[in-house]
Amino acid sequence: MGYSKSVEIALPYDRAVGAVKESLKARGFGTLTEIDVRATLRDKLGEETEACLIIGACNPSLAHRALAIEPSVAVLLPCNVVVRARSGHSLVEAMDPSIMGTLTGNPDLADVAAEAGRLITSALESLTQDHPVPRR
Repeated sequence: MGYSKSVEIALPYDRAVGAVKESLKARGFGTLTEIDVRATLRDKLGEETEACLIIGACNPSLAHRALAIEPSVAVLLPCNVVVRARSGHSLVEAMDPSIMGTLTGNPDLADVAAEAGRLITSALESLTQDHPVPRR
């Protein structure tokens, strides 16, 4: 079962983070949380890794609809979007919202999950259109 969608964009990590947030914002998603994985692993384990940020993105309208259908779906919120440094470019991965319906087994969540999935896909496609990685 697939659980994420990903794209590579031609932006360095620091600029990619801002572009990802703007693309999500244009589709009704706000940033609820940010986890700097690199800083956490450095501080807690003394390990050095590539830059990696987990953005907890939430579309309040869709979250409200999903929670009204099944309150326990809250454990699957917010939608995680990850930005990782990748040799001068950035990799952006987003949770596939369709897993809400799949994991819960509640068919009533299908419409909300499908709409969230369309918006996430649109955000990712916009990033690749605006910042395409040159083909070798």
